[in-house]
Amino acid sequence: MVVDEPVAEERLAGVLERPRAEVAAALRELSVEYTAQGRGFDLRLVAGGWRFYSRDTCSAAVDRFLLDGQQARLSQAALETLAVVAYRQPVSRSRVSAVRGVNCDGVMRTLVQRGLVEEAGSEPETGAILYRTTNYFLERMGLRGLDELPELAPFLPEVDDVEAESLEGTMIAEAVAAAAAQAADGSGEADRAGPDR
Repeated sequence: MVVDEPVAEERLAGVLERPRAEVAAALRELSVEYTAQGRGFDLRLVAGGWRFYSRDTCSAAVDRFLLDGQQARLSQAALETLAVVAYRQPVSRSRVSAVRGVNCDGVMRTLVQRGLVEEAGSEPETGAILYRTTNYFLERMGLRGLDELPELAPFLPEVDDVEAESLEGTMIAEAVAAAAAQAADGSGEADRAGPDR
């Protein structure tokens, strides 16, 4: 109850001077017991450690008590930037901006200030600072690790749809068609009509 971030089983075992397996079993038993009893708090394994949380059924009362109606939510731009970092990490700001299509420097500063994103070294080729999500991000999202992030595939448009709508996709499709036509008739017309189009 006195920690501000999840505590690993190894650390708890060391402090209690008990075997890790015994501590892990006790934590799991307590978690199940608290849920079965319908307590107002929950003991959860998140971000590689254990921590107490308010139970979802009590969250409205806790929010009113702590926040007095003032909640600082992330903007849509911040959520989009955070998603790019989470799925592409470690990633540079310029790469995040390229994926989003807008400059994200200010949003990245906000995410760093809120402790959701941190520096993770630099890119060897360009020297650009790389960013990754933090344990606090995992904790706030209720995830044990990044492998619990949902799959993106169901939310993405089909590649054919994206290519058909983009100029680049159209140019690539035309170049492929021209190359196929050239290969089929061997006339060389595709060479003369090709890249300058």
